[in-house]
Amino acid sequence: RAAHHVRRTGTGGNQMILETFRQALQNVWSNKLRTFLTMLGIIIGVMAVIVIVGLGNGMTRSMRDSFSAMGTSTLSIQIWGYGSRTATVDDLYDLVKKNPELLSSISPQLDFSDNTPKVGTTTYRYSEMYGVDENYIEMKGYTLAKGRNIQYMDIADNKQICVIGDYINRTAYGGNAVGQTIKLGPYKFRIVGVLKAKISNPDQQEGSDDDSVYLPYTTAMRLSNESSPDSYSAIMVDESQANEAKAAVEQGLYDIFKSDNAYYVYSASEWLEEMNKMINMVIVILTGIASISLLVGGIGIMNIMLVSVTERTREIGIRKAMGAKEKTILAQFVTEAATTSALGGTLGIVLGYIVSAIANQVLPMFTDGMNITVSPSFNSIVAAFGISVFIGVLFGYLPAKRAARLNPIDALRYD
Repeated sequence: RAAHHVRRTGTGGNQMILETFRQALQNVWSNKLRTFLTMLGIIIGVMAVIVIVGLGNGMTRSMRDSFSAMGTSTLSIQIWGYGSRTATVDDLYDLVKKNPELLSSISPQLDFSDNTPKVGTTTYRYSEMYGVDENYIEMKGYTLAKGRNIQYMDIADNKQICVIGDYINRTAYGGNAVGQTIKLGPYKFRIVGVLKAKISNPDQQEGSDDDSVYLPYTTAMRLSNESSPDSYSAIMVDESQANEAKAAVEQGLYDIFKSDNAYYVYSASEWLEEMNKMINMVIVILTGIASISLLVGGIGIMNIMLVSVTERTREIGIRKAMGAKEKTILAQFVTEAATTSALGGTLGIVLGYIVSAIANQVLPMFTDGMNITVSPSFNSIVAAFGISVFIGVLFGYLPAKRAARLNPIDALRYD
């Protein structure tokens, strides 16, 4: 009998919850326009949070992809010397040999881009040219499609040979550049190798890594009248040890120059971390601003619930006179407020996905080739929806409490 009583009580409790929810839906649906206007703040707030967080995710992913293309395991070293002291290429090679647990390889990277490539009458104004050693192509993860790489003898003999990217090979030579001649500024170079394309879309290759020319750094130094390279790229053994690798390079350069004003060392992973911090800070601020709409929506729910309590005063009086408890009245109005905000949150999620899809079609027109997308995350959707329901309950509680505490006699007399 006791067990039967518990089952009946539990069933009755479930029926009461379902009945309260059904009444809440009925009251919401009976005033559709008023309910929609009440939900508008919630809808806009949830939509804005989803889109802004999605944009932040897209920007972070785009930034990560961009830095990955540069190589997050790369240390970039700039050297401008100090007084009469200079660092030779051999000094930098020795630095790598002394730290094999941190650094795997290094190459000079001498900018030769003042000498614009020209094939026939076509000038490639956006191409980048670098003087490098025989290890650079492999260091950067590039792959040869045809021909050969720069070799040690090319560097030792200052040969005017080069390896080019897929873009110039395809547009200027029809895919058969090996053995042909290219002019870099006033100088003629023989093409000995062509790299595989890194970007699959040919329309996006111009100005990218596929639009590059690599020549022996000794040749670049001779033609540029440079006594030594001022830039190097080093590859770390483990990018999780970026700080240790950077410190080792800085210490080695300090030992050469006896000053820390002669060089600058930075890692792509370090830059990526800083950029992500900046993006996250901006997203938090924008999300906070968007959340104001949720607050406004909550105030709107409270106002409309207060109006609803006033309109239904006689109904509340009749129910209390028939024995309805305060907690039943309270539950009804809180459920009604929560239902309103939940519906608003659901519509906000749908609208957020629609706006995200539209933004993904429009953004490429304004991001100059950067692959930025709006990517709504499951966590942001759950958080936005949960907050919208919480706000509905929070701002609906005061009117609900007011309704529950109405004196049944006064409520019945209310006109």
